[in-house]
Order: sequence, then structure tokens, then C-alpha cells
Amino acid sequence: QVQLVESGGGSVQAGGSLRLSCAWTTQTYSNYCLAWFRQAPGKEREGVAALDSDGSSKYADSVKGRFTISRDNAKRILYLQMDSLKPEDTATYYCAAHARWVGPVLISSEYAYWGQGTQVAVSS
Repeated sequence: QVQLVESGGGSVQAGGSLRLSCAWTTQTYSNYCLAWFRQAPGKEREGVAALDSDGSSKYADSVKGRFTISRDNAKRILYLQMDSLKPEDTATYYCAAHARWVGPVLISSEYAYWGQGTQVAVSS
């Protein structure tokens, strides 16, 4: 079992930056792959970035070069640094975790654990 709590969402103008955080707690010792997903109103949830415990990562094409995923295993915090934000980045952002041997995938069905989400609004 993994509990995930996101923070850091807010409103920003286009071109600005935000950093999301996700604190995770677990009573097990599994190495979890952690990821960020987002869902805009009326749209399906999509993968943004994933970071496995071995350091391998994957980004959605739409955020490559603008977003950076990182994790502090000692503090058990996952981060998403979002720069050069665009109005189309507006969504609820979710932190997710899995302990399967599939690597940093951006497929929501592979993730068993989810946070409650934090909202990001980017105005033009």
C-alpha cells in the first residue's frame, strides 16, 4: 500500500513556472515507479512523466523540454518542475505509483496507487 499526497498547484500566467510535490508513505519496502498524470475537463487522463527507482524516466512529447520529474527518496517526495507553462497545461495533476516490472510507463492502468490531485490553471 502506498499513500500519495500532492501539493503545489495553483494559477499562473502562460510562460510561468510551478513546482508540484507528491509526498508518499508506505509500510512496505518495494521500489516504486512514480509518475505524474493530468486530466483536463472533458478529456481523458494522460501521462505526463514517470520516474522509476533506477532513475529511468519517460516524458510525454507535449512536455519534453519544459517539465522535469525528480524524486528525493530520503524525503519520499516526488517533484514535477513545470516551466514555460501553456494554457493547454491546465488540468488536475495526479501523482501515481506502481511496483510492477514495467518501468516508467505512461499508461494509467499500470498504476495501482493514486493521489487526490492538485489543480493547475494557466492563463493566456
